[in-house]
Amino acid sequence: MAPATASGLAAANKPALRRGRSAAADSDSSAVVSHSNSPRPSPSSTSLSSLASDDAAPADKYGKMIDTYGNEFQVPDFTIKDIRDAIPKHCFERSAIRSMGYVFRDMALLATTFYLWNTYVTPEFIPSKPARAALWAVYTVLQGLFGTGLWVLAHECGHGAFSPSQTFNNLIGWILHSALLVPYFSWQLSHSKHHKATGNMERDMVFLPRTREAQATRLGRMVHELSELTEETPIATFIHLIGQQLIGWWNYLLTNVTGHNNHERQREGRGKGKKNGYGGGVNHFDPRSPLYENRDAAYILLSDVGLAITISALVYLGKTFGWSNMLVWYFLPYLWVNHWLVAITFLQHTDPSLPHYTEAEWNFVRGAAATIDREFGFVGRHLLHGIIETHVLHHYVSTIPFYNADEATEAIKPVMGRHYRADTKDGSAGFLKAMWTSARWCQWVEPTEGVEGPAKGVLFFRNRNGLGTKPAKMAPVA
Repeated sequence: MAPATASGLAAANKPALRRGRSAAADSDSSAVVSHSNSPRPSPSSTSLSSLASDDAAPADKYGKMIDTYGNEFQVPDFTIKDIRDAIPKHCFERSAIRSMGYVFRDMALLATTFYLWNTYVTPEFIPSKPARAALWAVYTVLQGLFGTGLWVLAHECGHGAFSPSQTFNNLIGWILHSALLVPYFSWQLSHSKHHKATGNMERDMVFLPRTREAQATRLGRMVHELSELTEETPIATFIHLIGQQLIGWWNYLLTNVTGHNNHERQREGRGKGKKNGYGGGVNHFDPRSPLYENRDAAYILLSDVGLAITISALVYLGKTFGWSNMLVWYFLPYLWVNHWLVAITFLQHTDPSLPHYTEAEWNFVRGAAATIDREFGFVGRHLLHGIIETHVLHHYVSTIPFYNADEATEAIKPVMGRHYRADTKDGSAGFLKAMWTSARWCQWVEPTEGVEGPAKGVLFFRNRNGLGTKPAKMAPVA
């Protein structure tokens, strides 16, 4: 893959598409946040989008830094005010009626598909059992896409982008997410913290990459040996991806895998003795989890109540109509929803062109720029409400509704310049191919070899597969 493919500078060939994004509740990080990095909400936004950020230091402060593709990298040199001032004012306007129209549309698609298949994909109309099986497989895929569309709209609710009323947003979001077995408030709160610390190696909440040291520990090797290891087999990469797509979402909810593990720093003491992993006390269902603050307990319980209602309804339907029917009607489409959720999130934050930052070198502008827009054609633009195509904008102003995000994205491209990242090559096929590329190229992060000073706090993906910029060669510690 050529370096230019995913570095997508400001003059992107294709227009940015829509967008929808997630939670914007104003809650503190589950790791201690310094005063200078703490979010400061503005009157117009419940998200991080109004944070002030310092201009980046002169490039010579950092020297020459190289991303995984071999391109020279410079830290962003604009402010959040520059971003907000560039966006037309009407892009910030939210309409409950328009947003609900999309909810009704997606529900109509789900209901129509259910009716057509249950009425016509039967032995009476299609005698061939293999043909019926193939058509029902298509049904699960379609319902998974329509269900993901509703997931995205609930995610808009969590960010306050669905309507001007956060009470209405939370009601609709809680109903939609609960129906999809998502703990609405629990995820909203942790996702808000992800937005407030995107790309921060100590505080980010999702798809936080391993450091070189953590990767070496995982492999049972010394840190200096990583540049000398043999290639990871493609089959191993494939198995990892299958596991990630099948159980990654629930693994994250239950164990906080891919989130930070600095829970001892939780300011209220809720993280003492707790760590990521099964049985570690860090999950999205326990009001005592260090992912949250004491004030959040009632919301976590309300999320659990939503799940309990949905599970009770599913049990009733399973006993009434049979579990084999429920497997096809709900559970297989549900797995597709989870697959798309994990794939979308993974590819928004994992790419050979993206940096991560230590606490000392991170600020909000840099973190938000460490995201990437991709392209998924008709499915992404219309069925998934543009969640894939305008994610960079979403990290700067997450209260802009998805139907205004195309225009807003185009407006901020001149401000971001070379710091805007997009990978739109090959459309939908390119999106799917990027999953393999990112899995093979992006295995851990480390500084550019040979840098000194602040540049050591700007980390880039490296891999043991001989792809792109090689890992730093390090002498063994005596």
